[in-house]
Amino acid sequence: MFQNENINYKTLDVVIVGAGFAGMYMLYKLRQLDLKVEILERASDVGGTWYWNRYPGARCDIESIEYSYSFSEELQQDWVWSNRYSDQSEILSYAGHVADRFDLRKDINFDTSVKSAKYNSDLKKWEIITDCNKKYFAKFCIMATGTLSSIKEPDFNGLNKFEGDWYVTGRWPHGGVDLKDKNVAIIGTGSSAVQSIPVIAEEAKKLTVFQRTPNYSIPANNRPLSKDEIIKSKSNYSKIREKARYTRAGVGYNQYPEKKILDLTEDERIEELNKRWGIGGQEVFLSGFTDVGSEQEANDFAAEFVRLKIREIVKDPITAEILTPQNTIGCKRLCADTNYFETYNRENVELIDINSSPITTITQEGLSTSEKNYNFDIIIFATGFDAMTGALLSIDITGKDNIKLSNKWKDGPRSYLGLCIQGFPNFFTITGPGSPSVLTNMMVAIEQHVEWIYECIKKLNISNKKEIEPAISAENNWMDHVEEVASNTLRYSCNSWYVGANVPGKKRVFMPYIGGQDVYRKKCKDISNNDYEGFIIN
Repeated sequence: MFQNENINYKTLDVVIVGAGFAGMYMLYKLRQLDLKVEILERASDVGGTWYWNRYPGARCDIESIEYSYSFSEELQQDWVWSNRYSDQSEILSYAGHVADRFDLRKDINFDTSVKSAKYNSDLKKWEIITDCNKKYFAKFCIMATGTLSSIKEPDFNGLNKFEGDWYVTGRWPHGGVDLKDKNVAIIGTGSSAVQSIPVIAEEAKKLTVFQRTPNYSIPANNRPLSKDEIIKSKSNYSKIREKARYTRAGVGYNQYPEKKILDLTEDERIEELNKRWGIGGQEVFLSGFTDVGSEQEANDFAAEFVRLKIREIVKDPITAEILTPQNTIGCKRLCADTNYFETYNRENVELIDINSSPITTITQEGLSTSEKNYNFDIIIFATGFDAMTGALLSIDITGKDNIKLSNKWKDGPRSYLGLCIQGFPNFFTITGPGSPSVLTNMMVAIEQHVEWIYECIKKLNISNKKEIEPAISAENNWMDHVEEVASNTLRYSCNSWYVGANVPGKKRVFMPYIGGQDVYRKKCKDISNNDYEGFIIN
């Protein structure tokens, strides 16, 4: 590294942005090519979303046996998960274990935020500038920034006046928050809130939940993993992993035979749904029903089943109705909970429907709705994320011919396979928009993307090629396909973060690829096997 004009410069082969599970695996793989590779990470340690999301009850909704790396047999044999669904602290410990086991931290620059990334066509290198006023030159720039890593900042009138403490679930203090004997408000009932509300209610003196849109949720039925389960999974890990790679949802451990609800009698439907409700887990509940996502009648039956369950659980009929969704089940990510609906039976929990009583302002003492003033010690904003594109667009990214990513994506994200973007040579996005990402097991999606990028860079270096980027025709054709597949489902039937509807002003576009991890994997393999069809290489 040398210094010029108060800026430190460093030349690398590859810069990776983000030290979550995607960035760590990318670093591990690229080391095999004997390249100079470093990660730039804004946090103080590894873990990505599991570093930041420490809100009460934070837990994965993919079974722990599946939500882990498969690239190292030794790693998956020596790490033992404690529960069916791992909590945030255990997943973060696992991330740290991986970093230690493979000595990854020595190539990670922590507490480093990327301000800009610009492609220099003359040098055929990316110029990456950080908030530490350091500049990196690299042939390849890989964005491992995550899909749910850019929080949606609370934007409420009067928030600066509140004299109590306020927090955002996606940026929870690492030392925790003392909620004992506190009068607490939580705004939002999305996935983070569904997980945190039961835990907060147990500690707080009073919890008031402000809900705009009710959410479907089913029991996670989380529990400690038995010794026999651990032995069984470890002895069959290779088969489980291989099966997961070629399934729609990227899971191979608990699979159900594919069937159509509409092919079953009403009694058979109820029996099957009750069975899955008892087992718990969002993938278990809906996986295998091939018509729920595309046939309104099938969806209506599954949705009404959950509605009846909510009405059975919640004792107060008025509260139950407020909590009962009327939209399509699965158009928003289905939540898996621990005693979420049961929590509303507690005497210290109150539910406010802000559709009928909107929040007008945050006050010194709490907040006001159109009907009432409330006093709170703490306000918690569970207002979600600027999903899939937020983290990328928070960086000033400029491709060739001074193309700004923010301009290219002003009408919605565009990419080829969710991996590469036309006009941005040697630039890769791991689980970017246009890939299965959030609609599948993220660990399976991450490994597939990392391995594809690794093989691509390897081929380019062996053949002494300088640049790769998608052809505009390939990018357009892929995005047309992503849109077409999504339009044949019921996913568009509600305002979800899948389409960016939770972010004011964001163009409504269905961002992930809904065609399935299995179909997508084959497509990517066919493209690379066919001399990277759709790419311009020089």
